[in-house]
Amino acid sequence: MAHLPTHARLSLDDTQVAFESRSNAELVKMDWMFSLMNSPMLNNLATNSLLTAIKFKLPISTVVKATIFGHFCGGETLQECEKTMDALARYGIGTILDYSVEGEKSESGFDHVVAETIGTIRIAASRKDVPFAVFKTSGICDVALLEKAQAGNLAPGEETDALARGRKRFGEICAAAGQFGVRLFVDGEESWIQDTIDGWAYEEMAIYNRSKSLIFNTYQLYRADMLPNLKAAAEQAATKGYFLGAKLVRGAYMEKEAAYAARKGRPNPIQPNKQATDRDFDAGVQHCLDRLDRIHFCAGSHNEASNLRLAEAMQASGIAKNDERIWFAQLFGMSDNISYALAKQGFNVAKYVPYGPVLSVMPYLVRRAAENTSVAGQTSRELGLIRKERKRRKEAGR
Repeated sequence: MAHLPTHARLSLDDTQVAFESRSNAELVKMDWMFSLMNSPMLNNLATNSLLTAIKFKLPISTVVKATIFGHFCGGETLQECEKTMDALARYGIGTILDYSVEGEKSESGFDHVVAETIGTIRIAASRKDVPFAVFKTSGICDVALLEKAQAGNLAPGEETDALARGRKRFGEICAAAGQFGVRLFVDGEESWIQDTIDGWAYEEMAIYNRSKSLIFNTYQLYRADMLPNLKAAAEQAATKGYFLGAKLVRGAYMEKEAAYAARKGRPNPIQPNKQATDRDFDAGVQHCLDRLDRIHFCAGSHNEASNLRLAEAMQASGIAKNDERIWFAQLFGMSDNISYALAKQGFNVAKYVPYGPVLSVMPYLVRRAAENTSVAGQTSRELGLIRKERKRRKEAGR
């Protein structure tokens, strides 16, 4: 199979395509918001102000919902997300509903996340424009227990029982995906709990991925050990006779990983530089592309070069643009130039659409703002495209 080319002919710079669904008023608001995020000082000030307002229970939900929440989230409930799903579907883009409430600690809270996730699986079963469901294991099981399990120091009795309940919830969600024939992403998390999550995911793949990939594990290629992990997972799947479902991303916990490693006196698991991450991400995509008979995958990336390489490689190899074994994905509210351009060309594209009560989703939004500021050039790129489209419309008399 052809290797990923260095250059691709498909353009991701057409702002008319990228922002076709956005009104002039929306572009003005996006300009303001990304300008704020593009300034580390202003971004930190806004973020700290929001956290302070939440701490003192100030009535900020309306303001947040009209700004950052409204841009990066689909709504507070599944019903509210329908408008977002319909809007994306009009442009050939699928929706991945992501219940983004974080920090649950109680058994009842974990059970609620299970019920909510199964609700998204039911929606995916009923709508072709919802190609995947997704969940975070930390939303259904205490992180401290997952960490202890991975370190091998889980106390027998209460802790073991609580972990078993988390494992049961994990299985219930996967069973629902199997029952309805819905593809399910197990989201990637921090390195100190990821091995536990991997083990659970592979156990479920061995059950439900016998004829095709339904359960997908996530591979964060900004970890230096992740490309070998992906290759080992592919080999294990082939040996045990199931399909590997793989979601490839660069990663989302870089600063957190570095701080944890320093605190524990361990080597930082993150790649030494961005070039190494990009190299391994593209190598991981190639590894999956070369094994489409046994690996079905999703390239979750905001990196234009990686998306172009995959799209061109598919065309060079004679792989249909809408081959269900390959998907592209970006976060809702970001990289519309990638999502809308690929979808317009006929590729399988989906947006991660977070939802949940405004204040409960704030940890996700705070992290999103911090990540946008820390990723070199990401926010500047978004802002440049927005302003390019505003200028184009002004010159066109719109």
